[in-house]
Amino acid sequence: EVQLQASGGGLVSAGGSLRLSCAVSGFTSDDYAIGWFRQAPGKEREGVSCISRSDDSTYYADSVKGRFTISSDNAKNTVYLQMNSLKPEDTAVYYCAAGLVHGLWYSTYEYDYWGQGTLVTVSS
Repeated sequence: EVQLQASGGGLVSAGGSLRLSCAVSGFTSDDYAIGWFRQAPGKEREGVSCISRSDDSTYYADSVKGRFTISSDNAKNTVYLQMNSLKPEDTAVYYCAAGLVHGLWYSTYEYDYWGQGTLVTVSS
């Protein structure tokens, strides 16, 4: 079965950096994409970034463009989210997810599998 495990969260100061990891396993289709989502208290879960397994195309929310970078290792067993120039508004639980994603990459409905999530806290 498909499994995802997010890790790497923690407490950092504004302007700092953090790298999140998503260990993935059990994929049976090369069409799966991996997305990062985040959810802050009282807010909707929002798409942060996405990477396609088939062609390595990447997508980013406007709020993180230029600051976050998504990437995958050669074996496609770990996806990373490098977060630089962190802001307090980046504070949230970050989730990685997998899905075929033929529609909008930032829609939670496109993803069938979700990791546990990892907490990122950015202090001002």
